[in-house]
Amino acid sequence: MLAAVVLLPSAIAAAATTQAADVLLSQGKPVATSTVESSSYTGAKAVDGSTTTRWASAEGADPQWLRIDLGQPATIHRVVLNWEAAYAKKYRIEVSDDGTTFTTAAAIDTGDGKIDDLGGLTARGRFVRFVGLTRGTSYGYSFWEMQVFGTTDSSGDTQAPTTPAGLAAGTATATSVPLTWGAATDDVGVTGYDVLRNGAVVATSATTSYTDTGLTPATSYTYAVRARDAAGNTSAASTPITVKTAAGSAGFVLAAAGDIAEQCTASSSGCVHPKTAKLVENINPAAVITMGDNQYDEPTLSDFKNYYDKSWGKFKSITHPVPGNHESYSGFTGYDQYFGAIAKPQGQRYYSWEMGNWHFIALDSNDFVTHDEFAEPPQITWLKQDLANNRKGCVAAYYHHPRWSSGDHGDNTDSTELWNLLVANKADLVLNGHDHDYERFLPQNADGKADPNGPVEIVGGSGGANLYDLSPAHATTAKLLKTFGVLKLSMTDTTFQTQLIGVDGKVLDNSPTYTCH
Repeated sequence: MLAAVVLLPSAIAAAATTQAADVLLSQGKPVATSTVESSSYTGAKAVDGSTTTRWASAEGADPQWLRIDLGQPATIHRVVLNWEAAYAKKYRIEVSDDGTTFTTAAAIDTGDGKIDDLGGLTARGRFVRFVGLTRGTSYGYSFWEMQVFGTTDSSGDTQAPTTPAGLAAGTATATSVPLTWGAATDDVGVTGYDVLRNGAVVATSATTSYTDTGLTPATSYTYAVRARDAAGNTSAASTPITVKTAAGSAGFVLAAAGDIAEQCTASSSGCVHPKTAKLVENINPAAVITMGDNQYDEPTLSDFKNYYDKSWGKFKSITHPVPGNHESYSGFTGYDQYFGAIAKPQGQRYYSWEMGNWHFIALDSNDFVTHDEFAEPPQITWLKQDLANNRKGCVAAYYHHPRWSSGDHGDNTDSTELWNLLVANKADLVLNGHDHDYERFLPQNADGKADPNGPVEIVGGSGGANLYDLSPAHATTAKLLKTFGVLKLSMTDTTFQTQLIGVDGKVLDNSPTYTCH
């Protein structure tokens, strides 16, 4: 489909000259997306210059978007979309200077899935965004390539910035090194700095500081930085420095479970949560994680005091909880009142905390629903920023509703975006409840396929609530049990290993020792 452009005769020659100077601006540039269908269809595939790789959004949801950072301001004259089968009937092309506030450069209401060549545009900015509004199929949005043509503001700039000086390291931890350096100068302007570790670029920073993470304890690394301008000119590398990381810590042990306290006490032989609380006591953890449905059935404060508090309540001071769907039935009032400040340590029922070299992310999956509006849910915005700010080498997340499960409730699609974000940010461990059973998965990718680069998901809804029947196991299921028990998590600065401890004190499942991504 070609966008109609009307030019006066006197303007044709000038327009042709301008268009002749256009260059492909988008290829290989950084891309952000609202969602991806799987790790095989990332946004970068839409600007890699290949018509055999593609971006695909999550299926069945509008709107969706893909944003390209051109790296510098440019005048946009043309955008070409080479669609795969999952095309857009209605969409917009938008442009922005800051990546936040966008203006519409083109609006298409009659897309037919053919190659869309949108010429005659006069937009200007650094960021170009496709916004899919109405899908042409039941799937998502997918194109082989998105190409942006135009002219940059820095055409003809060939002068490189000056070499950064004063590179220095702060206090190194076992797995991270903080770096700072002096600002470089340029005739047009410095846009960023490449950080080199042992001679290879590991990051680009927009500021004169960067913290390198995920390192090995007691190991020496050599660092240098170089400046970059908008035209892609780079300076010489700075004088290198060598930094040695600190020795690793001895590690720590956590206890975790979800779906815990039925309305019963230890006076009843069939009451399980006092028995699982005894397991926690024997584990003697540094902290306790709960994965929701801490108290049944529509828990009030009195329910928490009468049941949960009499068993798991003894660990309240070291507990980092999240709510489940049962806490939501009473508007979270009992949950909030019982746990007090630890229910919302950062003002919301989702938050993060740290221990050793681990970054833990507590999420409220009740708050995550599929939104029809373009604006993303606040919790997703927060999660993206929290992951971006993390400087620890290992990441674990926990929330109630599992993305993958062979239990009674099965796979939960409402958790798709949470799971995909954690996969994309190389999380190591994801803990869930909701299904009253125990299931440990092999590391998986966004599609739920076995992938050593993905997180290990464990459904640990075995804390005391009546058990559910099991469905057939997933292909990636490593262990599936209809049993009560508590997870024992053994963490070091670079590894983790998990066990399920049954109410008789026996080890019912042992995971391998995994190395953090």
